[in-house]
Amino acid sequence: MGKAKPVVVLAFLSVVLASSAIVAGQEAEWPCWRGPNRDGKSPDTNLLKRWPQGGPELLWQVNGLGGGFSTVAVTGGAVYITGDVGDKLILFAFDMNGKPKWKVPVDKAWTTSHAGSRSTPTIDSGRLYLLSGNGVLVCMDPKSGELNWSKNMRDFGGRSGGWGYAESVLIYNDLAIVKPGGESCIVALNKASGEIVWKSTGFNAGPEYSSCYPFDYANTSVITTGTRSGIVGISAKTGEFLWLNNWSARNTANCPDPQYADGYVFWANGYGKGGICLKLTAPDGKVAAEEAWTTKGMDCHHGGYIIHEGYIYGNNGGGWSCLELKSGKVMWKEKAVGKGSLCFADGMLYLFGESGGKAALATCSAEGMEVRGNVTVEGSGPSWAHPVVIGGRLYLRYADNLYCFSVNAGQI
Repeated sequence: MGKAKPVVVLAFLSVVLASSAIVAGQEAEWPCWRGPNRDGKSPDTNLLKRWPQGGPELLWQVNGLGGGFSTVAVTGGAVYITGDVGDKLILFAFDMNGKPKWKVPVDKAWTTSHAGSRSTPTIDSGRLYLLSGNGVLVCMDPKSGELNWSKNMRDFGGRSGGWGYAESVLIYNDLAIVKPGGESCIVALNKASGEIVWKSTGFNAGPEYSSCYPFDYANTSVITTGTRSGIVGISAKTGEFLWLNNWSARNTANCPDPQYADGYVFWANGYGKGGICLKLTAPDGKVAAEEAWTTKGMDCHHGGYIIHEGYIYGNNGGGWSCLELKSGKVMWKEKAVGKGSLCFADGMLYLFGESGGKAALATCSAEGMEVRGNVTVEGSGPSWAHPVVIGGRLYLRYADNLYCFSVNAGQI
């Protein structure tokens, strides 16, 4: 029997690769804000290292999401996102081809300063969790949008900052963890029933706008987050107070989440504040934090940062910078798409500008940033939704539009 012709082999491989990309798009998980580990880093591999002229292939586009800054959650063969439509906060579910599955109203819309939806849905163990800008926390069925239970942050003595609640719910083991603010600043609920399991004690702080971030250090599971009083660390299992650093206390707004790596916690904010790095210790087995360094080299309003191989990459004012984690040394500063947000996947940075719908693919190296491709999407006003890369796809939300691009290397 003769050998198959090369063109047939190539065609076969093309079909296999395309099919693999579709399967990946359906099965890969980005179930919550900033991804599976809440660090802005995707598990994807085999992605494009350079985009074609005009940007990657657009798979589909959805319009009519309403106003908002919510990022997508992608899990269980569905894409979840929120938007304020009229006077309602609407939760949308789409299939992997961008076709509507269902939509339900969750709460009143946030209509005061910077109107629009805020929090990203969290999906875990057959349940979906969402916190509205007004402080209504819901647990729903992700297959239908049917309500399981709801709470209000006021029930815990909480009160939001002037721009509403913006955090995304953290699921830690069997706990749903939120930050109402006040004397019980952080509260853990049974994720199935909504009943209170613990409340934090030992400090009183407004919630501000960041989400809770979990990590393990010295055999202790820790939750850290930004508050009106500064950056705090507590026990994830009990809510026990561990440490509070008042750097950035009473800043105009504290929006980004802290991040942990290699025994250090880094937190940066905007409005000219910059960043702080805390070195952790565990005297007598209790986790403590002391200032290692501060910097003006990462003035980060909302767009966040990632930590990769000992370096921090993130938004810095009207552009981007790279800092050495252990010292704070500024490795480089670049403009790229201007002020914006980012995520990391397969050794590359995905940048999304705050203005004009500009997105870019860039290298992630302490030696410098090289932009390897650009694409522009339509929208208006500021874009504060972060880019998401999962299942070989790039998701960009700008105003009431959601775009899904193929960035899988097997498809080009």
